[in-house]
Amino acid sequence: MFSKSKINEPGPKQAEATPTAAPAAAAPAAPSGDYKPAAPKAKPPASLLSSDLHIAGNLKTSGDIQVEGTVEGDIRAHLLTVGETATIKGEVVADDVVVNGRVVGRVRGLKVRLTATARVEGDIIHKTIAIESGAHFEGSVQRQDDPLTPGGKKAMPAAAAATPAAHAAPSAAVKAATSAAKAEG
Repeated sequence: MFSKSKINEPGPKQAEATPTAAPAAAAPAAPSGDYKPAAPKAKPPASLLSSDLHIAGNLKTSGDIQVEGTVEGDIRAHLLTVGETATIKGEVVADDVVVNGRVVGRVRGLKVRLTATARVEGDIIHKTIAIESGAHFEGSVQRQDDPLTPGGKKAMPAAAAATPAAHAAPSAAVKAATSAAKAEG
């Protein structure tokens, strides 16, 4: 029913089929004709800051960080995991934020998750959020379409966006009526 096609056979068998081809001549031709790009590099593992580590300063990476120790400063990363023994005093900005420990400061993330052991004292600005039962949180929660930028767009319903324009028209009408009333009087 199914058969193996000759298209999928490796190249060396074709070289062996031609008896006139010399092995030295076949070697240079293989790299130029059968170039295969290297496999995409694997994502490096998360940087781990152990529980006995205390950092005073800011951290910035395009990769992942798992904090188990103490950081006094801001952290910016792709994925930030705050371990149960960790304490962060500063602003956290990441695409994905998972808080198992303590954060004192603002949290900004596309996806923010507070687990049952989380303790957050500060505002959370997010696109999506999940708060497990048992998490302790003191602060405000604000949804934004782009929470990673400080002046990110706030998510606003269309009716609310039209409200300022609706308020502008009555004020112009009031000014016109006031001018007309003054002219008559």
